Amino acid sequence: MTQSKAVRRGRTGAWSLLVAVVLAAVTSAAAAFGLERLALWRVVQVCVANYKLTKTPFPCLKVDLSGGAERGDVVLRAPVFNDLILAPTRKIVGVEDPFLQSPDAPNYFDAAWRSRSFLEAAGRGAPERNQVGLVVNSAVTRSQDQLHIHVGCVRPAARRSLAAAAPAMPLGQWAPVGAVIPHSAFWGMRVRGTDLTGVEPFRLAAAALGDRVRNRAVLTIMLAGARVEGDDEFLILASYASAPHAWRPVGADDLLDPACSAETNESEGTRLRR
Repeated sequence: MTQSKAVRRGRTGAWSLLVAVVLAAVTSAAAAFGLERLALWRVVQVCVANYKLTKTPFPCLKVDLSGGAERGDVVLRAPVFNDLILAPTRKIVGVEDPFLQSPDAPNYFDAAWRSRSFLEAAGRGAPERNQVGLVVNSAVTRSQDQLHIHVGCVRPAARRSLAAAAPAMPLGQWAPVGAVIPHSAFWGMRVRGTDLTGVEPFRLAAAALGDRVRNRAVLTIMLAGARVEGDDEFLILASYASAPHAWRPVGADDLLDPACSAETNESEGTRLRR
């Protein structure tokens, strides 16, 4: 090995060690102080810096900078809660950020849908598309002030509600969906397709509820894979804090199981967790 190669390898090893130390510090601080609200953004920055230096995504699962850091994203298991999430590599505070309404904004939902390959359903391999859901929490329910899309399996009760409602949901038009989970209120629409090319849930939800919601920070947006009469489709759903007949703001914890736990022997109102 040449001296220059040895030096580069030594620098890479030292940087990787530094990344690990920084991540441990961020994670410990987040745990100690109730998930300090920029902890996720710091982890994103660490993943990007390490990827640029070593071409490895650690501590993330994936780093995509193919369009540059201003249009990139990372996939990671969030510290403490072990949620699978996708986060932009650009600083975007959350669902209310004006950048998400711009035609120049990347399709983060499409990238999050493609990241479902990192899900594994409790020893049964990757979940089926009609099991998978994506959720962006409102500012009322999120713990981090960096946009992130939760990726997981739709909880069984919610999936049953969506399966029953899907055939009656209009294609390309919004309509009330009702209680996806008890005491919630959602509006939704169906779109056909196997991917989300050309489908922008952030803009669609903002337009659909614009007459009800002046502050987009209260929006919760959900996307679920569906199969209606044999066709691959998506359900795009939106709710908001203080919606009529909703007892409380709904979030990813209510709708998704990040571990895709086994569902056998589930009684009504009871979730089997592992």
